[in-house]
Amino acid sequence: MADQRRAERLDQPREPRGIKLPRFDAEAFGRWSEGIARGMGTANFIVVMTVVIAIWFGWNTLAPAQLRFDPYTFTFLTLVLSLQASYAAPLILLAQNRQADRDRVALEEDRRRATAQKADTEYLAREIAALRIALGEVATRDFLRSELARLAEELDEAGQRRQRLERRQQEKDSRQERRGQRPTDGAGLDEPRDDLDGDFAPEARPDAAGPRAQDG
Repeated sequence: MADQRRAERLDQPREPRGIKLPRFDAEAFGRWSEGIARGMGTANFIVVMTVVIAIWFGWNTLAPAQLRFDPYTFTFLTLVLSLQASYAAPLILLAQNRQADRDRVALEEDRRRATAQKADTEYLAREIAALRIALGEVATRDFLRSELARLAEELDEAGQRRQRLERRQQEKDSRQERRGQRPTDGAGLDEPRDDLDGDFAPEARPDAAGPRAQDG
């Protein structure tokens, strides 16, 4: 009893009891089954099997009686075809299971990539929105162009007003020279004035004709 208790130690696993089946590589067997299922699913297999069965029938029907190895009712052929079907069905199912496992892994990987891509897209959308908010008060190229165009138009208008004022001053000086008065020599050209600013030449004002008419 003491020796038996010493032999049954609790710190060591028990050896499995029962029949020990031979071990094999499941991956290699799966690839082999897929190859068989792939071969059986082609037109070549059907043609070859049809030719073999036709030769079998012809030989066991037309050959001499002593050379026929499977006479009519073809029992051996039926056994062979049954054996083939009994092995082909599990092999095809095994190949389908392996394909389903690969499809499931591929689907999970696609789902993971789609989730990561969606997260990246949402992150980029938030970043773009933040940049748009940050750049909302910054002068853009179109804004600068519009402002420069507006300033150029204002400068052109100011230049046109200056030219009109110079022409009026020259006309005034020419009239003063004809009347024998001293010209102003452009004294009123310090500030560009025109009709838009409410500035009129003295001879063009409506009230200037009143005193002259009264003096006359």
